[in-house]
Amino acid sequence: MKKYLGEIGLFTIAIIWGSGFIGTKLALDGGVSAIQTLTLRFFIASIILGLVFYKKIKENISKESLIAGALLGLFSFIGFSTQTLGLVYTTVSKNAFITAVNVVIVPFIGFILYKRKLDNIGVICSFMALIGIGVLSLEADLSVNVGDFLTFICAFGFAFHIFFTGEFTQKYNSYVLTVTQFVVAFCLSLLLQVVTGQTNIHATPLGIAGACYLGIFSTAVAFLLQTICQSKVDQTKSAIILSTESVFGTILSVIIFHEVLTLRMILGCSIIFASIIISETKLSFLKKKDLIETEVE
Repeated sequence: MKKYLGEIGLFTIAIIWGSGFIGTKLALDGGVSAIQTLTLRFFIASIILGLVFYKKIKENISKESLIAGALLGLFSFIGFSTQTLGLVYTTVSKNAFITAVNVVIVPFIGFILYKRKLDNIGVICSFMALIGIGVLSLEADLSVNVGDFLTFICAFGFAFHIFFTGEFTQKYNSYVLTVTQFVVAFCLSLLLQVVTGQTNIHATPLGIAGACYLGIFSTAVAFLLQTICQSKVDQTKSAIILSTESVFGTILSVIIFHEVLTLRMILGCSIIFASIIISETKLSFLKKKDLIETEVE
């Protein structure tokens, strides 16, 4: 079990992110705009983790770790802001699918930037996960608009975030990286909020509760856990596991909002989980079977 703690942690993150639509719905229905929600979630996460882990951060902070954390904060901001703006112009299902393209982009970042050899099974599993997400979320409308383009930028933002999280956690303290990225993402979100003229917040208690849920669980807890777990799991596998966010989001929507569970949902979820099993096992059980059959012969 200890061997798979990283993978278990990443699945936990996917469940938390899959439940994020609850907090988002509460925030948006409660009068908090999408951009204001971004600012609040990063502010709350920065304050909580900054206070809780102040001593550890002070002991491990360095110029290099601050730069690394700032870079992660930039990628987080790019991912979340373009995803949020993209939702204004495209459908939720297309937004979810295009965002998930990050699972395919991640393995190629290492190949392009560091000339690392591609893991063929990992790449195949990444495409399998993307197909599963497409089956799960895409509707008949496959036209392309500005919202789709913005969401595509979002996919690159999240892909670079996942990749460099895996890189930086091998070198720098997880608490320093996490808090620094939240502070940078908060500052950039606040700047975007000011530029778009959304400085006034007229929120209901439920709206604030939704933003707090996102700040505490979907941001502070989930991102800190991601930074820790990705020091134990490679980037491609991390991206595939985190793509199950869409699966858990679907499951929770069926449980909480009583959405109808369709054959398409089941098929999409099955393909995604199959990609994870293949990525984890590398089909080693088939090789063992062939070896046993050869020995018997």
